[in-house]
Amino acid sequence: MQTRNKFMDDMSQLMTNAMGVAQGAKDEAENAMKSLMDRWLADRDFVTREEFDAVRAMAQKAREENEALKARIEALEGK
Repeated sequence: MQTRNKFMDDMSQLMTNAMGVAQGAKDEAENAMKSLMDRWLADRDFVTREEFDAVRAMAQKAREENEALKARIEALEGK
């Protein structure tokens, strides 16, 4: 039969509490770092992926229109 050791129970409780505090500190540090990075990125003039994709699509359309107009001009000059 195993008896309960008060010292071991207290140490176990202390370690459990210490792990909870460590986890809370980790979460707090992660949130602080994320907030810092969000502010740093917001201060820069970076574009979002959606904005980049929209501009890329506009540029592609402009290139296609330019090629079509170039072909039309060449056809008209050839006549």
